[in-house]
Amino acid sequence: MGPVTEDGSVGGDGHLPSPGRGPEEGSEIRHAIPLAIAAALVGVVSLLTTVFVAHVLTTEGYGTLIVLLGLFLVVSMPGTALLVGVVRRVSAWQTGGLGDRVRPWVARVHRVGEVSIVVLALVMWLIRGPVSHALSLPSPSGVAEIMTAGGIWILVSVDRGLLQVGRDYKDLSINLVIEAATRCALTVGLAAELGVEGAALGLLFAELLTATHARFTATRAVVRGTALARLVDEPSEPEVAIEETGGAVAMTVHGGKVLLADVLAALGSLLFLAILQNADVILLGREMHKHSGAYAAISVPAKALVFVALVLVNYLLPEAAIRHQRGSHALRQLAHTFGVIAIPCGVLLAMAVFASHRVLSLVFGEKLTAAGPAFSTLVLAMVFMCVSVALAIYLLGIGWRWVVVVLAVGAGALAGATAAAHGQYLATARADLAVQVGLTVVMTVCFVGVHRASVKRRAHSDDASSEASESVA
Repeated sequence: MGPVTEDGSVGGDGHLPSPGRGPEEGSEIRHAIPLAIAAALVGVVSLLTTVFVAHVLTTEGYGTLIVLLGLFLVVSMPGTALLVGVVRRVSAWQTGGLGDRVRPWVARVHRVGEVSIVVLALVMWLIRGPVSHALSLPSPSGVAEIMTAGGIWILVSVDRGLLQVGRDYKDLSINLVIEAATRCALTVGLAAELGVEGAALGLLFAELLTATHARFTATRAVVRGTALARLVDEPSEPEVAIEETGGAVAMTVHGGKVLLADVLAALGSLLFLAILQNADVILLGREMHKHSGAYAAISVPAKALVFVALVLVNYLLPEAAIRHQRGSHALRQLAHTFGVIAIPCGVLLAMAVFASHRVLSLVFGEKLTAAGPAFSTLVLAMVFMCVSVALAIYLLGIGWRWVVVVLAVGAGALAGATAAAHGQYLATARADLAVQVGLTVVMTVCFVGVHRASVKRRAHSDDASSEASESVA
């Protein structure tokens, strides 16, 4: 095997990244570029999908589809939480020299997931009528398809987690773009022919295509990672708990209870992030339903910034988890994430400040420009939320689960503040901004505290290791 170079790659013909030290700064930026491009493309395509579908469906059909998409988000939300758990478990195994566990574990997860999706599809087909009635939908069209698509997306998240652990950001970016492009083409195309049922089928087919690509690339990444683990001569010291059990040594790295705790913390955090992103729209719609369309018009582009941030943290999450497992940090990667997010945030904020009416009338029509004066305020609120999202994902990546409590308090504060605005456009946006600024400050304080505590623990551990080595010598 060739020598390990300074950027952490194996010298010689292999040129494989080592699980030792991380890549140099230039390499790290190159890793982030594909996801930055994917984030921009996904944001644009998602916005175009929303506009196109609104044109091909009737008003009632579009309203039905919005409800179904909300159902899809609820069903698929555990997928992102599971992704966090996958990243932390696999990175722990690889750091602990137990990379051979990954392939059989992934195979079991896939088998269970595939059987679960088939069962989900059958059950939802049988109960689509009662579900549509409970949601006050005009017909059961699309319910089974949407629910099945949500289940498939959970499996996609598992494979995306494996791509993240393998730092295969190019294939991950391609997968994100495939999902956005196929959703747009199939959803809009089939909606034009079959209405709501067609839109739901389009989403289902898009997720199947996305899942196929994700499975292929993730399998390849796992094979590469296993081969790499065998090539490394001296794997890093495993961070394991060792227990004597009848003379045998039981070694556990990130066991089932830890995985469950990680997934539940991530699930709760994502739920509260969703509330922080959408509570103002929901509460204003309840207070002023007839005038909610204008606020929705400023909400769609403003909250697209959060979706961009959620795409970019696909780079930050594995970097934070992997480096934390190796006794380091990912502050530089966090700075890169903030730098990339700042570009769309700055552009949209400038448009909202200097040309809000023109932008809204061009995209949504003159009839939906009434909330224009609140546009820049809401965009600024979402800029602060992007910071909170990045910090929350970083903290989840290093295993600080108290983040869910901080986000819960923020979500509660936002619900109360926006309810007190009584459906007024500018008052609602200002309430959102005040809460988002406060949450960002609290998240920053927590982040700094956790980082300093980690540095102290690492220093103490290094001192203890040095003393142990000196005593042995």
